[in-house]
Amino acid sequence: MIAKMFDRPVYLKERRDLVREINCVEDAIDFLEDWPEPDKDLDHEAALRTCYMAQDGLKPLPVARDAIRAFGAKKGILMKAPAVRPWMINRQSGGGHVIF
Repeated sequence: MIAKMFDRPVYLKERRDLVREINCVEDAIDFLEDWPEPDKDLDHEAALRTCYMAQDGLKPLPVARDAIRAFGAKKGILMKAPAVRPWMINRQSGGGHVIF
């Protein structure tokens, strides 16, 4: 199954020091399905339903991305994109040469 990728990821705070990157509809569904049962409400249900509809091709991907962003904003867990991504950091590793 090919993932239905968002044009830009959504970042949601999962725990105190953990931010989850949501790159596609499947990531959004996984995040919403893992949401604690006592905290599931109408906002959660609407976001999850929208993501399922996008996965089935009944709604466009940007609508699903907007739904997960809106959910994150309402719950206070929506985060800005990290300023520096791990692949941007220049690591001094020695170039991979092996000397015998």
